[in-house]
Amino acid sequence: MGTHVVVVEDDPFPRLLQVILDPACDPARVEAFRHFLSLDLADFDGWLARARAAAGPLYPARVRLVDSEAALHAALPEATVLVTESFAVGAAALAHAPKLQAVQKYGRVLRNIDTAACAARGVPVLIVRRRANIACAEHTMTLMLALAKRLPEVMGRISLRQLREAGFEPRTYDRRHTANSNWAGIGGLRILHGDTLGILGMGEIGRELAPRAAAFGMRVLYHQRTRLDAAEEAALSIEAAPLDQLLAQSDWLSIQLPHGDSTRGFMDAARIAAMKKGAILINTSRSELVDRDALLAALRSGHLGGLGLDTPYEEPGRDDEELLGMRNVLVTPHTAAQPRFNALGDFMDLLAGLGKVVSK
Repeated sequence: MGTHVVVVEDDPFPRLLQVILDPACDPARVEAFRHFLSLDLADFDGWLARARAAAGPLYPARVRLVDSEAALHAALPEATVLVTESFAVGAAALAHAPKLQAVQKYGRVLRNIDTAACAARGVPVLIVRRRANIACAEHTMTLMLALAKRLPEVMGRISLRQLREAGFEPRTYDRRHTANSNWAGIGGLRILHGDTLGILGMGEIGRELAPRAAAFGMRVLYHQRTRLDAAEEAALSIEAAPLDQLLAQSDWLSIQLPHGDSTRGFMDAARIAAMKKGAILINTSRSELVDRDALLAALRSGHLGGLGLDTPYEEPGRDDEELLGMRNVLVTPHTAAQPRFNALGDFMDLLAGLGKVVSK
């Protein structure tokens, strides 16, 4: 067994580091990841070998997973490397870590890491731009575009019979005077350009989403507890807004909040009612962030103009899910962060970076 101890904030994806680096990893966990990754990775053992080679002197290591800041502080005295997503790393944590050679942020937003305190200790701070977050931003844009163009309703419907059965009214135009576009009679189409996108939570995914929306010509508002500095806002082409203003002005609202006790049901009946009438809600985080009863009521009444949702309220979902019967709703089965190669690439980058800074 190697001399390195890698302390990792416990979360489903970072547990893969235990599989890669720790020869004492539970074989059941190894097989669970083999199965989980098999959708996109046929040669799991070959990939493990490449990841271990990328880790250089970090392999083999003992990997300790910690699920609280108290557990983190207890594990730090032996730590060579700390991998964290949300746990705070500052002078207090560093005081417990005399052997620490590197702090790895599982992401690239460093608001939970005191980089000055790390620099004072001579501990490098590494980041990784997660492809899974890029994929979630792309998925959000996909849902928005699909709903703007009413694609779930019109895809594959090109005959008069198909269109009429779907409730549309195709018509013939006088081509001596007009063009023939939209002869299918699809009303309610819209474009993103000129619309306002509100983003709840400007974290890793929010920062991937904002510039993509701006590239479509959207005005982008955001709300979170801690405002970004002016330089970051300018770089992302975003404007901070109080929650009530964000809800009232957004034509599209994207939820990018972490899932936890403090955010469960964040979009309740009152906040949904405060949204601009006809606005479309996009949720590629977790369904539990939005109160289901309030959501259904707002869709039935027409107050909400539509919904794009990546995670059903039950997984797997139900055949009789009411949302599936609504024409202005698009639900996908928890695929926003895919393919699996996103995470695999993230960890390969992470290990290669750590392999360059830790000593043998």
